[in-house]
Amino acid sequence: MAFTRTYDGDEPVRVNKWLGQTGVCSRREAESLIAEGLVSIDGETISDAGRKIEPGQTLTLNDTAQHALASGMTILLHKPVGYVSGQPDPGKIPAVRLLKTPNRVGEGETPARDASLPPIGRLDEDSRGLLLLSSDGVVAKAVIGPASELDKEYLVVVDGHVTEGKLSKLRHGLELNGKALKPARVTQIEPQRLRFILTEGKYRQIRRMCELVGLEVIDLYRVRVGPLVLGDLPEGRWRHLTPAERDALITQAKGEGR
Repeated sequence: MAFTRTYDGDEPVRVNKWLGQTGVCSRREAESLIAEGLVSIDGETISDAGRKIEPGQTLTLNDTAQHALASGMTILLHKPVGYVSGQPDPGKIPAVRLLKTPNRVGEGETPARDASLPPIGRLDEDSRGLLLLSSDGVVAKAVIGPASELDKEYLVVVDGHVTEGKLSKLRHGLELNGKALKPARVTQIEPQRLRFILTEGKYRQIRRMCELVGLEVIDLYRVRVGPLVLGDLPEGRWRHLTPAERDALITQAKGEGR
């Protein structure tokens, strides 16, 4: 069944921009669908990537476009320490190497060896836990897009004396590269074990935050990205994201359903 949506904005807007904002697909995917003649406005097929949709007009993505958007693959992997998220430097092992049939949990296709599955939100080589690998542009935007409201949860073991003053600084008031960090939720679970919940993901952020207050990270374990929970997925194993999980991810990224 074709997808239809009526534009309810106040001013005309480029079709690719609107589709990107609504989370239907990325701008690049929208441009590709338009070029292939798979998008229409009020029954008229459009071919100009710069075309604007007017208030009250109805946009339709035909069945072929719907199938193309649903064909992206998203993998949830329990990354062990020692693997890098993306393209590795010489001597490093990319996490995508773990995507083999013996490591799969549940049903679904095993990605081809040369499949393009970039990491959606990196996890350092010396960190472990939930890593998403995806060719789905909508999922990528939901997780790492500038407007995403997803939070990420980490369990962190530190070396050093944890005080309430240090926890207060970790929660709010630190800067990296001269820019203030967004407030974080940081709680002490055990004497040397902390829980971090962040809404941003700067390079090695938690490790650098801890260094600023005199703590050293010994173990960093990501257990959640938005509504996605690592759960009991064994280390080194992977599974496909379900359609329901994809929908929940996109909905929560837009600040809905919370």
